Amino acid sequence: MELNLNRVDYIQVGVTSQKTMRLLPAHGKKATQKVAVADHDGILTCFGMKKGEAVPVFKTLPGQKISRLDLGGAVDSPQEKIYVCCGSQVRGLTKKGKQFFTCDVNLTESINAMYVSGEDLFVCASYIYNHSCHCKDQDYFLSGDKINDITCLLSHTLSHPGPVPVLACQDRVLRVLQGSELAYQVEVPGQPSVLEHYHKDGGEDILYGTTDGKIGLVHMGETSAASKWEIYQEKKKGGILCMDTYDMLGDGVSDILVGCDDGTVAIYGFDGTNEPTLRFEHTMSESINSIQGGCVGKESYDEVLTATYSGWVTALTTEPQKAEGGPGDEVRMSKETQSKVEALRAEVEQLQVKVQQGRQDYQHSSLSKTVPAFSINDKFLLCQDDASYSLTLEVQTAIDNLLLQSDIPMDVLDVDNNSALVSFSECDWEANGNFLLATYRCQANTSRLELKVRSIEGQYGTLRAYVTHRLQPKTCQLRQYHIKPLSLHQRAHSIQQDRPMNRLSLVGQFSLAEIHSWVVFCLPEVPEKTPAGESVTFYFHNTFLGTQLQTTYCKGEAHFKSDNISTISILSDVLSKEATKRKINLNVSYDINDDSVTHTLKMIHPKLEYQLVLARKVQLIDALKELQVHEGNTDFLTSEYRNILDESSSLLEEYKKQPAPLERLYGMITDLFIDKFKFKGQNVKSKVSSLLEILDNYDLKSLLDFFSET
Repeated sequence: MELNLNRVDYIQVGVTSQKTMRLLPAHGKKATQKVAVADHDGILTCFGMKKGEAVPVFKTLPGQKISRLDLGGAVDSPQEKIYVCCGSQVRGLTKKGKQFFTCDVNLTESINAMYVSGEDLFVCASYIYNHSCHCKDQDYFLSGDKINDITCLLSHTLSHPGPVPVLACQDRVLRVLQGSELAYQVEVPGQPSVLEHYHKDGGEDILYGTTDGKIGLVHMGETSAASKWEIYQEKKKGGILCMDTYDMLGDGVSDILVGCDDGTVAIYGFDGTNEPTLRFEHTMSESINSIQGGCVGKESYDEVLTATYSGWVTALTTEPQKAEGGPGDEVRMSKETQSKVEALRAEVEQLQVKVQQGRQDYQHSSLSKTVPAFSINDKFLLCQDDASYSLTLEVQTAIDNLLLQSDIPMDVLDVDNNSALVSFSECDWEANGNFLLATYRCQANTSRLELKVRSIEGQYGTLRAYVTHRLQPKTCQLRQYHIKPLSLHQRAHSIQQDRPMNRLSLVGQFSLAEIHSWVVFCLPEVPEKTPAGESVTFYFHNTFLGTQLQTTYCKGEAHFKSDNISTISILSDVLSKEATKRKINLNVSYDINDDSVTHTLKMIHPKLEYQLVLARKVQLIDALKELQVHEGNTDFLTSEYRNILDESSSLLEEYKKQPAPLERLYGMITDLFIDKFKFKGQNVKSKVSSLLEILDNYDLKSLLDFFSET
């Protein structure tokens, strides 16, 4: 079945957080539902639709930012009580807007995730989970990494009574709790950002979405879990922010509704093999923070309701937007249209007055000592696919320009959906400390900007983004992102132990907190909070080369294993420097495996060979095109050259998207060569020119011979 959905905008509230919009239960089959949505101004708005207009049911006064919204109620009754999180407080309101519940949760940080089940309240801050019942603490758990979302198993088949909490944690793990203890954990292929029940009435099937756009379904058992399916999207989409299940196709099977941070709304249905299939996709101009399936605008017409970052509550409805009138309907249709036009004109006039008043208030505040602020939603994530960092900036108003500045060398990569005009300025690092100065001039009404940059491992510093909006007077906000020494490494669940490994060992008078802070400084995706326990182990893999790293450390001792000598060299240099800053003496020892050099060169070989072939093909394109024009056809060319001409546009596009790939690979091989002999106490920088000559006439055997004979 093909879905035809039409977009309808209902209302706009303030800037919203993730999962802050829900549909209240319908009273009757296919009846319309009320919508509850909360924003950063602390306002909870509940509205319904009547004759195509949004009619408010209630609206609370402004207050502290609302970070999460959920529905609750007595067990086996309609879940129509509204619960909102404000800081460390949870408030409950009836469907009429009357506050009946207030609970100050025993947390020092603001709540960022919540689940309500009857009288039980499950909330999470950054690393802390808390379960309370009737505002009395029941259970408490300290997670090993940040908690992004929470849901509960509501199954009667589990032996222990009551809801079973499931935490989505930043370290690519779902943690299942029993009371205050960890029952077991489930490894997932990405950082889980959102959890949702597949069945509305509970059950043991849990959907998860990740920050890199993966979706999966996991069946939770008593002591373990089993993955049912995973979706690795072919077209690279943004991270998953929200999900819901609803039968949009009308086939009796719940479909999966997905909202992404790049504005994509996707609907997945199920075929005969119970495998999810993409049935519908729509792209909006800003991130989708909440998504629900239901019936809001008109009875019997299903729709996908979304709440965006800037506060737009928008529906994709099955209701046809252009009605076909029969004989005698012309007058009725024209009167309806005329009344709608008049209502819109009156609303525009009211909005113009509000805009004028808002502009005056903004001008007045800008003249005072307080600089008017604007909200920015930013994300800086490592992309495993192309070993680059994706920087996404989303502003509640239109962006005028963006300035990127970096004090270390960085490549700026092309992004397909980026329409901003970019210009680069010459940099003088010795004079002003800049390696990158890039200005992005945005087109009108651009409120979201996505960029991609790639760093070089071993060089660390800060990337700064200066964001300026279009409002008058103009103000600018600064966002800073720390580029770590091993910036292209990503957390993994395990590594291959049969690879040739190099070892670095550190012994000294340092605490567990100190060595952990050094590891945080060197590697991404490591929790800032010092883990519990006497010893800590993390695994990583390099997203560019595929090499791996294991870190194991405790008080006074640290061990690092990697199949790449350059990784060990970088860690040795940085950790020694950090220890020197703190005046801590280190006893450093190495165990270098020469076989690892051959292993690493063989891992680089396919990438280097591919880039050399690509560069050669690109160099031939102009000459082949001249021959084609001169001869009038390509019949005289070999099949290889004809293929180059046929694929010239895609080859040029791919070559353009990868700035200086050969120089980057040459640099890695050169560093590997220098690092190999550095640990043997030899300085071979004078032989780098000979190495570059071999690379210019690349052959793997010649390269391996050069490394072994030197």
